[in-house]
Amino acid sequence: MAHRLKFIPLSSLAFALAIAAPARAQANTVADLAGRTHVHGLAFDRAEPANILIATHHGLMRAAADGSVSEISDSRDDFMGFSPHPTDAAILFASGHPKGGGNLGFIKSNDAGKSWTQISPGANGPVDFHQLAVSPSNPNVFYGAYGSIQTSSDGGATWTIAGEAPPKLIDLTVSPADPSVVYAATETGLMISRDGAKSWDVLIADVPVTTVELTADGTIYAFVPGRGLLKATETTPNFETIGQGPDGAGYILHLAANAKSPERLVAVTGELVIVVSSDSGATWKTLGAK
Repeated sequence: MAHRLKFIPLSSLAFALAIAAPARAQANTVADLAGRTHVHGLAFDRAEPANILIATHHGLMRAAADGSVSEISDSRDDFMGFSPHPTDAAILFASGHPKGGGNLGFIKSNDAGKSWTQISPGANGPVDFHQLAVSPSNPNVFYGAYGSIQTSSDGGATWTIAGEAPPKLIDLTVSPADPSVVYAATETGLMISRDGAKSWDVLIADVPVTTVELTADGTIYAFVPGRGLLKATETTPNFETIGQGPDGAGYILHLAANAKSPERLVAVTGELVIVVSSDSGATWKTLGAK
């Protein structure tokens, strides 16, 4: 029961937390972020892999290895869903809310996050995808959660309803081997769809799974509070615990692997502390710590 209490903000109160974010988020270090904004997504910068891209309630930011933070996006919009292009460092994808209210639809940046353009309002939009995932093997294929799961196969220009979202959805990611295989982390387990998000099967049952991430070789990472960071492969989805996660974190919300060095991971904890691992999640340290 204690674990369930920790997961109320991840789904039913997510919107309330978002609108309650501070009005401004001038942060010079990652330590400043926790009190000034909310983090909705992370990724290693493909152009400079030592840097971390941070999608926040107040625009896109970049954190250097020393923990210093700089603003990237010209706008201060709320990037709720965020995903980098799988190979092109200049291309990023997002969704969320304009700072003045409303929904952004599906947006794209061709200049590494400085400026953004709406590519599509989405189905029944403008949408606000709180979860957004691009296929690593086919970057024209996307999945986004806006009530139901929407999908696009033409680079985000058009969207259709794929199927119902798993209840209490937290995170989405796509298999690197097959664009039709989608994983969903939820408050009640880890789900898999093998038919493009039309239907779902259970991989991990009856426990909250706060995030899911796959690497190019088919390694699956999932985080279960009280159990830790779990690891399996797509061909053999028998999960084993590889570490308890960051000390005192309770849980991690977003997890990303470095495309060129998949043993390098970055995550944000429930306390909005950004942590990194260089040993596939066995040990962690705060970004910028000596």
